[in-house]
Amino acid sequence: MSLLKSISPSAFRKIAVIGKPSAAGISRSLSDLVNYLQSIGRTVLLETETAQNIKLQGFPALTPIEIGEQADAAIVVGGDGTMLGIARQLAPYNVPLVGINQGRLGFMTDIPLEGMIPLLAEMLDGKFEAEQRCLLDGAIMRAGKTIFHTLALNDIVVSRGTGAGMVELRVEVSGQFMYNQRSDGLIVSTPTGSTAYALSAGGPILHPTVDGIVLVPIAPHALSNRPIVVPNSSEIMIEVIGGRASNINFDMQSSLAKLLHHDRIVIRRSEHKITFLHPQGWTYYDTLRKKLHWNEHLSTEDRQKS
Repeated sequence: MSLLKSISPSAFRKIAVIGKPSAAGISRSLSDLVNYLQSIGRTVLLETETAQNIKLQGFPALTPIEIGEQADAAIVVGGDGTMLGIARQLAPYNVPLVGINQGRLGFMTDIPLEGMIPLLAEMLDGKFEAEQRCLLDGAIMRAGKTIFHTLALNDIVVSRGTGAGMVELRVEVSGQFMYNQRSDGLIVSTPTGSTAYALSAGGPILHPTVDGIVLVPIAPHALSNRPIVVPNSSEIMIEVIGGRASNINFDMQSSLAKLLHHDRIVIRRSEHKITFLHPQGWTYYDTLRKKLHWNEHLSTEDRQKS
């Protein structure tokens, strides 16, 4: 894991707090967090929707862009979806992110809600692990013009619409033809996204430090169409050449409702990266064991040791 030892906890003076507005009971959790940060002398910045949700007075309510420009770090309370949404917006600003899990799985929001204050106290005292994750830069081209452009931390997915029938895609990698594919779609994933939709579609798990991009067909017509990992220096071009209506989405959040035949999706690794901060002793393999239940066959005693 690429540890960023140059990050100094003393630099975390202005801390943004971002929460999932619809999560049950989150108002109390956010209030506890804000009160704690204020009690240790940190300047608290609230994301606009978060501020509206918890109704605390006396704290600036900022947009994600303003948070990027002003915050030294951001604490995200919610699930992986909440983290994905804010991470893409803060990526250009190099704001380190800490995730408190108030969702379900929590691959990126890895600090449990119960006991978050003691863990945060240690992290703000300098006891943390830092790592960087890459993003994808995706553009949709129509008749030679860019009609949509955004980032993705997990994946970019081209898929068939709600009707019956497959989508037909032509795929090139760095200008070299790879294949034409008839399928329900194609997932282009970062190592971070390899444990998300790509995994459920039969793709491999990529360690976050692997310099690769994985392409995973969704229910391909030809069973010989298998997942492939290409270098992260690759430029991937996907052209819709046939089939019924097809869609595209970025991290299952930003989307274009309909692609037309001969639309091209151009994907490359983004110049931006996301920095995640974890409690001291955190490892990626711990996360895999806990979230994917790899140790379910162990006895209770062995599981506690792991």
